[in-house]
Amino acid sequence: MLVNPTSGKGRGMREGVVAAARLREHGFVVDEMAGADAASAERVAHDAVADGYDAVVAVGGDGMLGIVLQAVAGSGTPLGLVPAGSGNDFARLLGVAPHQPAAAADVVARWQPRSVDAARVGERWYAGVLSSGFDSNVNERANAMTWPKGRSRYNLAILAELRVFHALPFTLVLDGVVHNAEAMLVAVGNGSSYGGGMQVCPGAKFDDGLLEVTVLGRISKPEFLRVFPKVYKGTHVHHPAVTVHAAREVSLRAPGVVAYADGERVQPLPVDIVCVPGALTVLAP
Repeated sequence: MLVNPTSGKGRGMREGVVAAARLREHGFVVDEMAGADAASAERVAHDAVADGYDAVVAVGGDGMLGIVLQAVAGSGTPLGLVPAGSGNDFARLLGVAPHQPAAAADVVARWQPRSVDAARVGERWYAGVLSSGFDSNVNERANAMTWPKGRSRYNLAILAELRVFHALPFTLVLDGVVHNAEAMLVAVGNGSSYGGGMQVCPGAKFDDGLLEVTVLGRISKPEFLRVFPKVYKGTHVHHPAVTVHAAREVSLRAPGVVAYADGERVQPLPVDIVCVPGALTVLAP
């Protein structure tokens, strides 16, 4: 069990204690581990897979999921989830309720492995959504700010980015077919949501071997402010400026854009993404 002790202002540690105790009640031997930082936590996860643990359970938010994913994807080692972060999109989509550690441990204890797809960007894996454009620019701006803390910093970053943002020239290559678009954002979803329930790629499925690509074309800022909130219900896809594609392999090019996947910084564009069917084994309903 790999725990992010700082997740949710210490909530990850508390929920990990509850989940570990519940798994022991079910008869499991649980080794609780943590890393001093993301890099060391990822090494712990890789070591756990190499040492032959029957499963690795991630306790925390989407950041901890991303760390463990690098070790378990493609390995056959099952991934268990005790979602204790603020977003928990992947866990929610799999039917594992957040902040219910005993119930999440019960899901692991039922031991019902399920194969789902994962997406790979170079050597890195992600489970949910890769974002590029306005939303990733906001993340980049928020991460550079030292004040304020929490959600307020993200809200200020949105306001600051709105003042300067404009549509960008994207080149998309979808299964070998080139598309050029002036776009506000491009999202590539293995899963349907990010940011704690924003259904940016509402048709994406974990088991179809495809990525869903949502492109929001050039629109005015007032129209953007009107359309963007619709992402929480996935109804933004009905706007005439939105196009949706499906592909197994996706390449993105755009100047001055950094890609984020599952809320974590990946790299500046260009990026090449591929959906790997059945790459991940999860212990989930």
